[in-house]
Amino acid sequence: MVKKQTAGREQLGDFAPKFAELNDDVLFGEVWSREKELAPHQRSLITIAALISGGNFEQLGAHLKIGKENGITQKEIAEVITHLAFYVGWPKAWSAFAIAKEVFKE
Repeated sequence: MVKKQTAGREQLGDFAPKFAELNDDVLFGEVWSREKELAPHQRSLITIAALISGGNFEQLGAHLKIGKENGITQKEIAEVITHLAFYVGWPKAWSAFAIAKEVFKE
């Protein structure tokens, strides 16, 4: 079961309350909770791949931690990033590896 997400409200609740609501209640509350349709492990892999592909490294660390909680291993993430390097760019892979190394050393 997906844990209740509150990051949107905690970080943006006063500044952008509607965005915070959509983040916490819709994205994480509804979409991420559809575990029968797509397991959290798979959802995390897809999200991580999308973040790396788009160069969205600010969010990558948090999603790598979520992925780790959802059972993604260091070996799997290394394989995903290596595979993506050929499709989204070598520099993005290097950036992703730097973040993944920090998350998976914990």
